[in-house]
Amino acid sequence: MTSPPMIDGAFARWLASRAGQALLDLRAEMGFADTGALKSAGDKVSHDLIRTELARWRPGDAVLSEEDEGSRLAWAAEVNAGAVSRLTSDRVWIIDPLDGTREFSEEGRSDWAVHVALWARSAPSPHGLVAGAVGLPAQHRVLGTDYPPAYPPMTVEAATAGERKIRLAASRSRPPVFLTDLAEDVGAHLVPMGSAGAKIAAVVTGEVDAYIHAGGQYEWDSAAPVAVATATGLHASRIDGSALKYNEADPRLPDLLVCRKDLASRLLAALHRHSG
Repeated sequence: MTSPPMIDGAFARWLASRAGQALLDLRAEMGFADTGALKSAGDKVSHDLIRTELARWRPGDAVLSEEDEGSRLAWAAEVNAGAVSRLTSDRVWIIDPLDGTREFSEEGRSDWAVHVALWARSAPSPHGLVAGAVGLPAQHRVLGTDYPPAYPPMTVEAATAGERKIRLAASRSRPPVFLTDLAEDVGAHLVPMGSAGAKIAAVVTGEVDAYIHAGGQYEWDSAAPVAVATATGLHASRIDGSALKYNEADPRLPDLLVCRKDLASRLLAALHRHSG
């Protein structure tokens, strides 16, 4: 097998691409008759592939994967390398092998993703993410920090009418309860989508203008998409405006806002009014 790229951003893209192809192959092999079995197999196939390649090509780095045993535990601050090596590591890969298992198990759906991100202690940014890739296998594309997309263009409505009609990506199954009121407040409409990665990718590509989540997530749900979004020049923060932080002792990261920078202050003000 040809060696993967050595530069971290390109390596993240390579990993997301390989895992994505494995998931497409699995879908074709298993079909959709048993969605539960397909979900379980998808999680395992992608996790095992990414874990194997990281162990081979980045053996000195730690890993936080959604599929790791104990990944959701909030470790006490004094716990260190003896139990959770990532807390004292200088480099940690944060991965979600299959973001959007429900969508993956539904025939015809393409709004699911593979997340691969790298956190580094020496990173200059508050979030600490230095590389990342979001694979969208059923859409046949990978968005990565090695070649971040151009900043998304202004919407046709904004360009022709002189004002922006905000499009908010929203969970099709678990939207925050306040989001409908917020959308009405800022004159936006909701665009239902599947996985978190697919929603943030839609902001990156300009298909929507913002994604707001406040229903509870973990670091792996947003690390790779946030790495790509900020490399693209978009705003990314908690919904109170504070910085997103990764590789914390508690991996829960329950809320976030990703949007065009020109919308950030407006949406943060609306969030202050509606999310309390």
